[in-house]
Amino acid sequence: MTTRHPPAIDDESLVAALRLAAGRDPVPAHVLAEARAAFGLRVPGASTAAPVATAVPSGVRSAEEARLLRFTVGALVVELEIVPVDGLVDLAGQVSPLPEAGTTVEVRTPHLTESREVSATGQFAVTGLPPGWFSVVCRRPGHGPVVTSWTRIRP
Repeated sequence: MTTRHPPAIDDESLVAALRLAAGRDPVPAHVLAEARAAFGLRVPGASTAAPVATAVPSGVRSAEEARLLRFTVGALVVELEIVPVDGLVDLAGQVSPLPEAGTTVEVRTPHLTESREVSATGQFAVTGLPPGWFSVVCRRPGHGPVVTSWTRIRP
């Protein structure tokens, strides 16, 4: 019994086949538009703060309602408390170690950005956010920007 193997495909033939296939099934315009919009949300030169598991400490407004998130990169920690309010979302945060004067945060969704100057104690807040995806960018004088990974907020 003879086993048949498909003919070997060289790189040029593979690339030509892929080009041919792409020409017959172009990417839909709405997919291209969404890809461009997502690409526009990047922050060049930023470090990404990774999420860290956190337990709900005592004294938080309501353990059932509040969601606590913590992101870290190097010595920088960004802590967020997310509270649903009437179908929208309030976000209170703290940056540590204590920030230098001029430190700002941007709370971003795919459709809007809210900027806040961080207080001397490292605190900031944004209220009335729509539910959905968000990311926080921390900008400190003399340092590169730090972004949190995109996280989904649900009311």
